Amino acid sequence: MRRPSPRIRLLARHPLLVGLGALSLVFTGACDVTKELAGEEEREPVRIAVTDWPGARANAAVVAYLLEEELGVSVEKVETDPAAAWTQLGEGTTQVLLEDWGALPEQTRLHVEQRQDVVTAGDLGIEGHVGWFVPGDFARSHPDVLNWRNLNDYADQLGGTVLQGDPRFATREAAIIDELDLDLRPVAAGSEEALVERIAQAGTGGTPLLAYFWQPHWLASRIDLAEIELPGYYPKITLHKYLNAEFAAEGGEVVSFLRAFSWTEQDQNAVAELIAGQGMTPRAAAEHWITANPDTVATWLTQP
Repeated sequence: MRRPSPRIRLLARHPLLVGLGALSLVFTGACDVTKELAGEEEREPVRIAVTDWPGARANAAVVAYLLEEELGVSVEKVETDPAAAWTQLGEGTTQVLLEDWGALPEQTRLHVEQRQDVVTAGDLGIEGHVGWFVPGDFARSHPDVLNWRNLNDYADQLGGTVLQGDPRFATREAAIIDELDLDLRPVAAGSEEALVERIAQAGTGGTPLLAYFWQPHWLASRIDLAEIELPGYYPKITLHKYLNAEFAAEGGEVVSFLRAFSWTEQDQNAVAELIAGQGMTPRAAAEHWITANPDTVATWLTQP
């Protein structure tokens, strides 16, 4: 499956010159090879915007591994947040956004429709969903808690809160609580990691907890969660990929691969769990998954 890198193909066209009498020629030839390698064959790194959640890190890990190992292209991962990612894509300081949840429609209109400095690269293949969740055991013991109209009856048991993650996340919980007249208040755990830890503790210890959470997420493969039936506040969202427009026009086989990249919630969760749950490096997790899924990978790499 793996293709020779451009570097290997170049070197194959420059046999080594041997012999003491040809030492100067060897040096000259080596310089020429170095210039050629550093010239038209060398590409700028592909800069991927990586937002701060496990699914986005899983996407970037697999894509970066394949760009480097199969297409011979270096990669730079740029840690960012959703709002900054759009500005960076438009400016070209990043070129790839692999997972957008549609939370900033004004940015999509600005960059895709008005300025046209960003273009869509198709669907990621996953539907995202945000909601309120309680531990599965608690829901089975108190099934009526899953109807939002009954949440006030359980407000004391739930600590009077809807637990959130990073306080910088743009969420609607305060407005939802107000509109539904609930005896709750949103409280930030401090980070996604802290939120995951609290949910995991509640799920394994039987502690009542109401939390803002989302799918896909690797934790769902470990902890049984049940979703509150909110009245249409959080519909499912098709997750999209976006590219800097200039890069998309000039990127050749790299862009073809990025457009073809599409996988399932189960695929993404498997890689995210290796990284966030088991502590693997993103590269090691990507290599593990890629080795186990050659047929899926082949469909991404054989696009015209």
